Amino acid sequence: MKGVVLSGGKGSRLRPFTYTGAKQLVPIANKPILFYALEHLVMASIRDICIIVGETGDQIKAAVGDGARVGARVSYIEQPAPLGIAHAVGLARDFVGRDRFVVFLGDNFILGGIQPFVESFQARNQDCQILLHEVPNPSDFGVVALKDGRIASIEEKPKSPPSNLAIVGIYMFDSSVFEAIDHIRPSWRNELEITDAVRYLLENGRNVGHQVLTEPWIDTGKRDDLLNANRLILGSLTACDQGAVDAETHVTGMVIIQNGARVERSVLHGPCIIGENTVVRDSRIGPYTSIYHDCHVEGSEVDNCIVLEHSSIVDIPGRLTESVIGRYVEVSRSTHRPAASKLVLGDHSKVEFR
Repeated sequence: MKGVVLSGGKGSRLRPFTYTGAKQLVPIANKPILFYALEHLVMASIRDICIIVGETGDQIKAAVGDGARVGARVSYIEQPAPLGIAHAVGLARDFVGRDRFVVFLGDNFILGGIQPFVESFQARNQDCQILLHEVPNPSDFGVVALKDGRIASIEEKPKSPPSNLAIVGIYMFDSSVFEAIDHIRPSWRNELEITDAVRYLLENGRNVGHQVLTEPWIDTGKRDDLLNANRLILGSLTACDQGAVDAETHVTGMVIIQNGARVERSVLHGPCIIGENTVVRDSRIGPYTSIYHDCHVEGSEVDNCIVLEHSSIVDIPGRLTESVIGRYVEVSRSTHRPAASKLVLGDHSKVEFR
């Protein structure tokens, strides 16, 4: 089997981050979201992978390269405009050929991987398999209704959802999906919807299977989704100390300190992770906090946050919580001291509390 990973799109729900960077490269537990998708494919013995890229393609290519670091062979296809998931899948026609393949949206996260679903798809000789998950807000997703254990209907972002079963951004197809893509038309969003392609397969007698996930799945399209995924992954990791922690620092719970990091006179309350070459001094970090590489945190309290690379948080008032801080951001002190601050800061921001 082959893998097709979608890493285009404008990421409008994650602005301001996506004004300057690819949403698929936002780190979760100090690893870009995209790399979880690639690793899940490799763990399912899928190593021939094509990434569909858009206007942030150069960033994706620089981060992933030829795929060797994750044990894959990666090539790239450019989608000229965000014309829908089905349009992006259609671009991979020559790459896929007659092989069966997995489509993985590069900003989706699923705990536990996809290997059992890939094995089921192969064993049942299906033309298509979709994964479903119960959600509280089905109108934000493609939605499936089941009847007698079979798919009765499928609809993209319905105003009156027939169920709470959302379609997960991981699909398995054989080459018949390209026939479906050739026969569908753009939706009201002027996009070729993958739900319409799956419906075409259903209506034309193809074998379309489904499985309902019980493990956590997150479409990391918003700040709260990123923080939820960060909490999930941090909670599943094992402590590791590869940096330098002085005798005056107190550590509790699962804490990962990566190469070159230094922690002085601080409290680390896990689960949390301190990235490579990051300096933490006179601060309280965690729980559920990921601080990426080459950051500087001093005289501050940070919990339930994601901090991207090369950012500094120095002597901030009160507590920084439930925040996502972009790259090269500076957050500093003033005389005002709120009890807690919740921030979403894009790359190269500079904030001083007044």
